[in-house]
Amino acid sequence: MNHKPSIHTDILVIGAGPGGLACAKLLAEHGRKVIVLERSRADTIGSKVCAGGITWDGLIGIVPEDLIERSFCEQYIFSNYQSVVVQEKNPIIATVNRKVLGRWMAKKAMDAGVEIITDTRVSAVDGLQVTALSGSGKQSIFTCTNLVGADGANSLVRRSLGIPIVDMGPGINYQIGGSCEKMEWHLNTKYFGYGYGWIFPHKETISIGAYGPRGNMNTGRLKKNLLRWALARGHDLQNASCQAALISYDYRGHAFGSTWLVGDAAGLASGLTGEGIYPAIVSGEIVAGTIIDPAKPDDAIRTMVKKQRLHHRVISLSARHPAFCSLIMESLIMMLRLKLVNFHSLEMATTPGN
Repeated sequence: MNHKPSIHTDILVIGAGPGGLACAKLLAEHGRKVIVLERSRADTIGSKVCAGGITWDGLIGIVPEDLIERSFCEQYIFSNYQSVVVQEKNPIIATVNRKVLGRWMAKKAMDAGVEIITDTRVSAVDGLQVTALSGSGKQSIFTCTNLVGADGANSLVRRSLGIPIVDMGPGINYQIGGSCEKMEWHLNTKYFGYGYGWIFPHKETISIGAYGPRGNMNTGRLKKNLLRWALARGHDLQNASCQAALISYDYRGHAFGSTWLVGDAAGLASGLTGEGIYPAIVSGEIVAGTIIDPAKPDDAIRTMVKKQRLHHRVISLSARHPAFCSLIMESLIMMLRLKLVNFHSLEMATTPGN
């Protein structure tokens, strides 16, 4: 009889993205045995559709300086009819290479004692038993005391719980060679509806992309509009390669007995802006803390969910009343110009980080 190898661990994390690695690292630092299963190869861990922006109040403070590609004290924000330059003494937002960030987080997790098994695709989840297939075709069974789903917007762990995923939005990113000096945000309803476009300078490349919530426009139309808009801004992307992905903002809980969801798997991204890295890391650490101490409060997740629900209401109103969408964009720019709203109060809600 051919028996499949069986491996037991205290904590099994599916997905080596920022949320999964943050969760795994904290658990290992508290003496828990943790295995992370990641479908990417070791040399491509961390790769994902992402503009690579990290905020001063978010990740900049914990990411080593040598990982920062560019930092910006100025942000250029445009709407249909006006613009504003937000300027501060310290960098507001910096850019990082998503793959480099992923490798750094993976090393920190492994240094803490986490075992990361790459090139391994999860094919089935049955309670706390997971079936996985390696790149060489070897099938293994993993069992655990706690299972953490950090496997993105199309989470298999989430689906195994019978939780649907409805609210998702497409994000498209072109990473092209070249350089520019301004970090730009474009709230242009003509091209992006109630989504937005961006131009983010990196060290030797430029991230140019767009995001829009579900119901705003389909991926094909968003891409077509992005190409037209970028050309008008002086960037011909017609022959450049792009990456696209769906971003989930369909939160329906993160704790389900001994099974947990973090980041996009939990649907914690912002539906309005697509921001995902920071919510993933925060939720990963909160889940780890709760596993370590079940009495630990999850206030940070509750705060994110409260903000997300507000974003849902804005999306719903914008979908029903397009003129309202334009009014919101123009009002936001005006309030920034008059300094009636602080850019830092918008940071977690306005950084495309998936």
